[in-house]
Amino acid sequence: MSEVGGPGAGPRPGPSDDLSAAFVVVGGGIAGVSCAEALAVLRPEANVILVSASPLIKAATNVQPLTKYLVQFDVEEQAASELTRRCPTVRVLHDAAVSMRPDGPDGGVLVTASGRRVSYGRLCVCAGARPKPTLTDHPLVLTVRDTESVRALQARVAGARRVLVVGNGGIATELVHKVRAVEVVWVVRHDHISAAFVDAGAAEFLLPAAEEAQAEPAADGADPPKPLLKRMRYTEAPAAAGEAPEGLVGAALGPDWHARWELRGTEAARPLRIEYGCEVARLLPGDDQWPLRAELTNGQVLGADLVVSATGVVPNVEAFTAGNPALRLADDGGILVDEQMRTAVAGVYAAGDVCSAGWAQAKHWFQMRLWTQARQMGTYAGRCMAAHAVGEELLQDFCFEMFSHVTRFFDHKVVLLGLHSGQKLDDGDWEVLLRAVKGKEYVKLVLQHGRVQGAVLVGDTDLEETFENLILDQVDVSHLGDDLLHPHVDIEDYFD
Repeated sequence: MSEVGGPGAGPRPGPSDDLSAAFVVVGGGIAGVSCAEALAVLRPEANVILVSASPLIKAATNVQPLTKYLVQFDVEEQAASELTRRCPTVRVLHDAAVSMRPDGPDGGVLVTASGRRVSYGRLCVCAGARPKPTLTDHPLVLTVRDTESVRALQARVAGARRVLVVGNGGIATELVHKVRAVEVVWVVRHDHISAAFVDAGAAEFLLPAAEEAQAEPAADGADPPKPLLKRMRYTEAPAAAGEAPEGLVGAALGPDWHARWELRGTEAARPLRIEYGCEVARLLPGDDQWPLRAELTNGQVLGADLVVSATGVVPNVEAFTAGNPALRLADDGGILVDEQMRTAVAGVYAAGDVCSAGWAQAKHWFQMRLWTQARQMGTYAGRCMAAHAVGEELLQDFCFEMFSHVTRFFDHKVVLLGLHSGQKLDDGDWEVLLRAVKGKEYVKLVLQHGRVQGAVLVGDTDLEETFENLILDQVDVSHLGDDLLHPHVDIEDYFD
């Protein structure tokens, strides 16, 4: 087998060098790396090629379960040689996939941007997603998705007076929290902040912390002390200049990516301004005061030095759908996969942001393109590929029984369990039980017919394991009434 190029992996082969492996994985993000690692462990006798457009890959490290379903881990950006050191049978090809030919005369073949042909026995597509093209191409509009875009943002913010942040998901929320010494206008299309994750009540709880993030700094000009991060944390290994092919987008930012970046302007701090229920209708030429103006759908026209777009992603499927009509896509554009992560094309699997769950889903699980699920899907896809290679089938992993996710917004721990916003439940057929202590905690339970279906926990509540068990076991708690969330009642005592 030819040596495969990449940082620390020796010289890169020329376009004429054809490669082959029993397993090929496309994507250097968390789904692809998790898949390759699983294959290396389960099939140590087989060669694995990981095709990554970026010279750096992202790996989950320090994995620690908080509960049966809730897991914390660090996300580290590493040189490809680190993956090869951990998994000697895995080789990283620093290249971009441009087409897939599953029915070639010699079996499946992946073609890369440099002209290489990579033959495979089984292929897993973990190509991730790309930002939604919501704003026109403009030199003063920056889309935040990967490490390179954050570097560009850091440079742009340093000379900015006013920044418009457009979007209401995780990256937008973290950006608003991180940017300092710049006037920030947050444009959200919902009636509350962070709507991709939390309800209006939790958003109201988080709002004071969001506003404090833009408050005056300490007298010495320093930011307030940052809390110790006890969950997924993003770090970065240095890359040599010029390693990334021009125009290629790297893997998405990891959780807590903002912890290591300084995004600071030179202006006096100003209150956070939020424009609810609107979007950017169009961009207008600048005037004497601002280099760019944005017209919102509510009719307002705002001047700015920079517009930061963080409006979500769409699956990155183009390289695999061209010439492959058998590959089925879901309504959201993702590659449809069955309960074994197989696509409609024989020998081809998919995992992470690029795929859409096409199986009969468990009641309390739904797909949301998050790093948590990217790791789960990637690892499970690797297990399935390894089993199918020797004629075995797997039972679906228990992680697909219940949705679970942990993150931090505005220095508050946020845990989401099950149908936390009433997803999949009929309107009027469920109720909400709330407990909130300003600045300390916010607890929301979704109940249906006396049974807990989902939970939102903001703050250090230590209730995640209890409510996870109540969701899974579907115990009737209607006899407890408001005691279910009474602060002086130990709920666990009822179920010992």
